[in-house]
Amino acid sequence: MNRNNNSSGFVVGGGGGGDGEWVRVKECVTEFMKGVAEMTVELGKGCRDIVKQSLVNEESYLVKNFGRDSYFGKRVGGTCSKVCGKLSFFNEYLPEDKDPLHAWSVIFFVSLLAFAAIYLNLEHDPSSPSTKEVKEVFLHPPSAARIVLPDGRYLAYKEQGIPANRARFSMIAPHTFLSSRLAGIPGVKGSLLEEFGICLLTYDLPGFGESDPHPNRNLETSAADMLFLADSLGLKKFWVVGYSSGSMHAWAALRYIPDRLAGAAMFAPMVNPYDRLMTREERRRAWDKWTRKRKFMYFLAWRSPRFLAFFYRRSFLSGKHGQIDKWLSLSLGKRDKALMEDPIYEEFWQRDVEESIRQGNAKPFLEEAALQVSNWGFSLLDLKLQKKKRSGSADLLIWLKSMFIEVQEEYTGFLGPIHIWQGMDDKVVPPSMTDFVHRILPGAAVHKLPYEGHFTYIYFCDECHRQIFTTLFGTPQGPLTISSEQDENETTTLDEKNVEQQPEEVVANHGEL
Repeated sequence: MNRNNNSSGFVVGGGGGGDGEWVRVKECVTEFMKGVAEMTVELGKGCRDIVKQSLVNEESYLVKNFGRDSYFGKRVGGTCSKVCGKLSFFNEYLPEDKDPLHAWSVIFFVSLLAFAAIYLNLEHDPSSPSTKEVKEVFLHPPSAARIVLPDGRYLAYKEQGIPANRARFSMIAPHTFLSSRLAGIPGVKGSLLEEFGICLLTYDLPGFGESDPHPNRNLETSAADMLFLADSLGLKKFWVVGYSSGSMHAWAALRYIPDRLAGAAMFAPMVNPYDRLMTREERRRAWDKWTRKRKFMYFLAWRSPRFLAFFYRRSFLSGKHGQIDKWLSLSLGKRDKALMEDPIYEEFWQRDVEESIRQGNAKPFLEEAALQVSNWGFSLLDLKLQKKKRSGSADLLIWLKSMFIEVQEEYTGFLGPIHIWQGMDDKVVPPSMTDFVHRILPGAAVHKLPYEGHFTYIYFCDECHRQIFTTLFGTPQGPLTISSEQDENETTTLDEKNVEQQPEEVVANHGEL
């Protein structure tokens, strides 16, 4: 098909004359539309004046029967005055007209137009080809291993790599929004996990996949679920893996169960976009990278999360597959877009989504979205390694003890290593968020990845996975030998050494981690 021709006869591309003609046509159309808009505004003003003169004058039927001096007006006038008084705080949003009734009408019509525009954008997406076949969501038979939590709920999990009793290192990875236990470290090979002696555990968050919902879940209960999973499988120390929005569950583990963690591996870690510790410039640099629709979704999650159910049921809960960047209103770089067009990624993504929405309930997703932007119950500053503050009398007692015995300093915060990998072309979780995290937690090791996006480094990249494990665990040594108590003691020593490490910032590319 010749792309230089179209039905209107205009030439797209080619010589400069065609371009000039096209520019002139656009200018004519623009001026014509401006004229139409001006005429429409004047017509509206004329209609308004006619209505006022005909229906709202003192002799009109409406004024005589429903005006202020009428029987009806006197009956409801007092109530209206009280209501208007209570709504007077809306006056500050109206620079000219100070009538609260106008404020309500403005808010109502603007909200109506905003919802209508977003609805039409979701319903009729011009960027997706209409001829593309829409694939239906398939409900797979249950396949997860499950444990029973102390409150009677079932928690579904998946175990990869080396069995827990032979693992040299253990990792637990909570999944992101619109994901499941099937994600983990996407595309990681079992042979690589075996080479490093790693047991990788993933699990479904409450209400996702095959896990039962939690009636009152928060980030503290999330950390408690993770701890019980580790206890059930016999893990003494483990690394927590946080990726994108799933990082908030990793942050919670650092806060609530630090003694059980050997360290944290974070990939494009998301933080609360309304975090009060952010400076105005840090917040602006993050929000500027997001689409208007995504900003609106965050606002709804912050103020009225129940409204999100409408959009979720029009997208990933509709029973049909779609694109993640359209569903979640993501801005993507070139490499991320190329990855999403890969059939391997598409198959993985669709299967993961099918498992995530297995229960067909919007509530877990509303909870997850609200958790992201609400008060976490702790601050990232609580994770910062610093000397424990004492009262004056306590300091005196410590000084007296130091005269006779050696007194060790007490610290608060997370003592173990924190590694953060950040793609510099990431528009989902902008690099400015990692800069903010590193300002609050200067002891974290930051690995900056030039030209990488949000998905490209962690998804289906064998070389990247090897680099990650080498950075965390050093030279691969394989699994433990069950009969060797010495190896088990060495593992405990390794975990204790990992806890004592205090890494500095690392700036690395693919070949230098």
